[in-house]
Amino acid sequence: MSDIEARLEELERLGLARRLRLISGPQGPTVLLEGKPVLLLCSNNYLGLADHPRVREAAAEAAMRWGVGAGASRLVSGTMTIHGRLEERLAAFKGSEACVLFGSGYLANLGVIGALAGRGDTIFSDELNHASIVDASRLSRAEVIVYRHRDVEHLEWNLRRHGRDAQARRLIVTDSVFSMDGDVAPLETLTELAQAYAARIVVDEAHAIGNLGPGGRGAVAEAGLDGEIDVVVGTLGKALGSYGAYACASAETVRYLINSARSLIYSTAPPPPAVAGALAALELLRERPHRVQRLRSNARALRGALAAQGFAVAESEMQIVPLIVGEERAAMRLCQQAIERGVFAQAIRPPTVPDGTARLRLTAMASHTPAELRGAAEVLGRIARSLGLNPAAMGPLHDEREAPAVDEDAYDERPVVAQALFDAEHGEEAEEIRVRARRPRAPSRAELDEREGREPVSEDESAPAPFDLERELAADARAA
Repeated sequence: MSDIEARLEELERLGLARRLRLISGPQGPTVLLEGKPVLLLCSNNYLGLADHPRVREAAAEAAMRWGVGAGASRLVSGTMTIHGRLEERLAAFKGSEACVLFGSGYLANLGVIGALAGRGDTIFSDELNHASIVDASRLSRAEVIVYRHRDVEHLEWNLRRHGRDAQARRLIVTDSVFSMDGDVAPLETLTELAQAYAARIVVDEAHAIGNLGPGGRGAVAEAGLDGEIDVVVGTLGKALGSYGAYACASAETVRYLINSARSLIYSTAPPPPAVAGALAALELLRERPHRVQRLRSNARALRGALAAQGFAVAESEMQIVPLIVGEERAAMRLCQQAIERGVFAQAIRPPTVPDGTARLRLTAMASHTPAELRGAAEVLGRIARSLGLNPAAMGPLHDEREAPAVDEDAYDERPVVAQALFDAEHGEEAEEIRVRARRPRAPSRAELDEREGREPVSEDESAPAPFDLERELAADARAA
């Protein structure tokens, strides 16, 4: 048996094996899933624009005018007039001086973080940040400080203790809306801390655009922070219904990214049809803000219908609704039986989410009808009860708006090994990395872990440091 076959068998045994599910047709409110019609309740096509006629027509017209692909990287011959047009519109939409497009949200975070932090610098990252932020932070070779989820006291505690070298750079990175829980980062306080401690701040707005803020401009706009965030990263592949990503910042910072972001420099430019489709979607969002209101209304309707079925769901306008089952196989049974009854809500399991928090991640779209959402909630309620699950115990781990309050005196500086969490869209293996994280002394830690449903963090101080290519090459040279 090969090591790959053994690993696949282990994933099956643990209830963590994954497979691709085939959808026929466009990403509408209902789709054909492997030939079966189902209500789509797990897509990030929040505004329903991926299959909007104007968006499709714009993409088709761009393919005829500019071709299917850009043919080269941005700094060679891949930058076309359609790229510049979208960058101008996005900068205006996000209230920034300039904007630059990337091939994907993963590439955008890889490029932005790698350009703003490196060896000798320090990155402060929320523990539930997206996989692209986790990976970008590792690859930057900066020291990575992982702070507890939305815990601004923990962040400040670490800012006072790390990266104080006057020549070193400090970078705070956070999602604005966290993809697996739908909760919102305390952006006002994070920005104040960045200013107070001479740190830059990067905010990923992937799941906030189209719902939060005036006209769906995102959590940064909702917080009144336009122009105060160093770099705002966003995606074209969720609410805007296309593919690609962008970084909005000052003109100086964008020029720097064009010269320093390796994932921009060494990647083919985004294809013209995807860029034109995103441009049409952005125009629709500006012209027809009622789609934002409809998404918010549908989010309330879904949450209300789930609450009526006994699920522990807060009243809110957030479109991401986690139903936390706990055990992996139970989550898969709930998912599969829902599909059989016409509702597609994908099960999300570790390492995408912490151990013991496997869930169904539901997402409302503006294109759903309230009746469809009520029907889906009834189906999920019936199935959960038939499986012996208690809907009242399937609530979120975190309040969506209020950050946790923890006594600062309950923490020390001993190094711990932290689990890096990954998003469902990438679903990669979790990997242990050495960080200095805020950790309460007993018994506060146990109480906090119990409250948040977390496994205790390992205190094994013998874990190896992250792999460093330059260090290994230097060691080989010395040995030779």
